[in-house]
Amino acid sequence: MSNLKITEVALRDGSHAISHQFTVEQVTSITSALNEARVPYIEVTHGDGLGGSSLQYGLSRTDELKLIEAAVGVADFSKISVLLLPGIGTIEDLKVAENLGAKMVRVATHVTEADVSKQHIETAKELGMETVGFLMMSHMAPVEKLVEQAKLMESYGADVVYVTDSAGALLPHEVKERIKALKQELSVEIGFHAHNNLSLAMGNTLAAIEEGATRIDGSVRCLGAGAGNTQTEVLVAVLEKMGIDTGIDLYKMMDLAENIVAPILPQPQEITKNSLTLGFAGVYSSFQVHANRAAKKFNIDSRDILVELGKREVVGGQEDMIIDVAAELAKAKSLV
Repeated sequence: MSNLKITEVALRDGSHAISHQFTVEQVTSITSALNEARVPYIEVTHGDGLGGSSLQYGLSRTDELKLIEAAVGVADFSKISVLLLPGIGTIEDLKVAENLGAKMVRVATHVTEADVSKQHIETAKELGMETVGFLMMSHMAPVEKLVEQAKLMESYGADVVYVTDSAGALLPHEVKERIKALKQELSVEIGFHAHNNLSLAMGNTLAAIEEGATRIDGSVRCLGAGAGNTQTEVLVAVLEKMGIDTGIDLYKMMDLAENIVAPILPQPQEITKNSLTLGFAGVYSSFQVHANRAAKKFNIDSRDILVELGKREVVGGQEDMIIDVAAELAKAKSLV
């Protein structure tokens, strides 16, 4: 399977894990090393995509446009990708990113809201960008609905459509069902993005590959929201053992993970009680940091907040609900 391509997401998804504090120097050094290891795509934006720096989603330490420009400046092999969530990022943001040298955009919507991606996907194609439809929280829709929404993205011009396990809630058989269905119904490439909240990121990724997914996300040193994503350097090693050539230099990925990324982690990426709760409750992985802050403010258990958010089927873009839920739980606790 020589057509398998990996997108490194540590400089976007990993932004959540470090509260969006990446510096130009960090992005430059990581991108340079990834480029040297010959990683095909590197995603660089705020964790919530273009325009994500805000009080609601978290303020970036460095303007993401400067980070994109820095990454482009040191990548002569790797293509720099950006994430765009319609309603957060705009078409103008996309045009600026493309002008800075971004070659791919992943237009992300909730799994049932692909229709809001139409103008963004079409504009990206007009700009000559490789364009990906990114269906987030894919565990929240039945397979038939997922196929319907994926077909919309394909009809708008997407070159690839992703099954995105934003909560790390899918089980391997559920991943297989979804990838198989999209392979049968779509003519474009199918991708998969995992989170490790239930310790299933690698297993789910391999299940996706077995069913024909050819675009796979990884995060070096597991740097991503919640318990992180499929660990890129481990994935490269596993695929090599399976006889699948990714074209990525395994040793250089190991060195990058150990010597450059590990030192900037605030703590090791592991499955904590909170990240486990994310996967169990089916809650957006980036909610972990926000839930922790709300729990401290209202002196309640962050797990109760996450479970309640799961019951209410709160999705990305509704971060303001976290405070509301925490306040309600604290009030109810005081009445007991």
